[in-house]
Amino acid sequence: MKREGILSLLPLAIFLVIYLVTSLIIGDFYKIPVAVAFLISCIVAVIMTKGSLKERITHFSHGASDSNIMLMVWIFILAGAFAASAKAMGSIEATVNLTLNLLPGNMILAGLFIAACFISLALGTSVGTIVALVPVAIGIATEIGMDSAYITAIVAGGAFFGDNLSFISDTTIAATQTQGCAMRDKFKVNSMIVMPVAIILLIFYIIQGSNLNITTQHNEVEWIKIIPYILVIVTSLCGINVLTVLVIGIITSMIIGISTGAINIFDFIGAMGDGIAGMGELITVTLLAGGMLELIRINGGMEYITSKLTGNVKSKRGAELSIAALVSLTNLCTANNTIAIITSGKIAKDISEKFNLDPKKVASILDTFSCFVQGIIPYGAQVLMAAGLSQLSPIEIIKYLYYPYAIGFMALLAIMFRYPKRYS
Repeated sequence: MKREGILSLLPLAIFLVIYLVTSLIIGDFYKIPVAVAFLISCIVAVIMTKGSLKERITHFSHGASDSNIMLMVWIFILAGAFAASAKAMGSIEATVNLTLNLLPGNMILAGLFIAACFISLALGTSVGTIVALVPVAIGIATEIGMDSAYITAIVAGGAFFGDNLSFISDTTIAATQTQGCAMRDKFKVNSMIVMPVAIILLIFYIIQGSNLNITTQHNEVEWIKIIPYILVIVTSLCGINVLTVLVIGIITSMIIGISTGAINIFDFIGAMGDGIAGMGELITVTLLAGGMLELIRINGGMEYITSKLTGNVKSKRGAELSIAALVSLTNLCTANNTIAIITSGKIAKDISEKFNLDPKKVASILDTFSCFVQGIIPYGAQVLMAAGLSQLSPIEIIKYLYYPYAIGFMALLAIMFRYPKRYS
């Protein structure tokens, strides 16, 4: 049932042309809905796949209903319900007031970046960090009159910091397990590559913030309404499942909202419904992407990429570059950095052993380049979640995602200049 060759990647190419290239040409990313671009690509993928129509649809459905895809759908549903209900009962407004009171105007951008880095490092999940902080960031953007896409990108960029480095991140676990190295050792190598980037960006945001002329009237902080966000962050830090965390946030928002008279039960339920409905396109895109990428895999797309990248490797530098390209292209096709690492991990291990590469450096390459690609594709879960919560186009956010771009560039330099020396 496999069709070798570049044709197997045609559906992905069609999506990129329809959505990305066309939108760039006409200069409007709202003209072509991303769900429609994916639908067309999915139809092409179904047509290309061998077998009866029933068999093709079955394969597509298996991809769309993959356990990882369905977990993301549940997270999107609960995240939408929590974000909208918390906003309706005044939690976001209260958190914004607290932030504006605690941080001087010239430290707001840097403060959001630090918060996103710290929370994502503690949680080990970029999606959970985005769910917790983006609504607050949007509220701050509205309050101080800044570009919402820019502030959303600051939070999303910081979220990738922890996704890449955290000991409990699924990408860290996948990278270290496939390469057979300890997490602390991978952390040492990884931090040498990405920490300078984070420090430089922090300085940049401090400078950017110093140019802001923010004159806002700080309102009184309603501390009780901040509790839902505090609970979401604290329970996440305790290692509780993200779905449970979001349910706790919703229930807490309801209790506080109704008890304080900020909202009644019917308005609260209505806000939850609006939040879930607002995630409709995001859920549709996730399901369509899962199905399309499964058909690409069945048609031999992943095998084709692998064979082309590893055919002419002759040096350690070339071996590391091929691993970086392999996980990047796999991530481009799967739109999931953990799956990309797992998919390319065994091949990377074989290349590593053949060229006597340091497993710690290879694990760092896998994790860093997967996070780089995940942060710059408009159909990745993190960007889609940030776009859904902020009601923006993914492309509007991506152009400000400096951190993923920077770690990708830094990781490439680390390969080219054999850095860090002791691991190269």
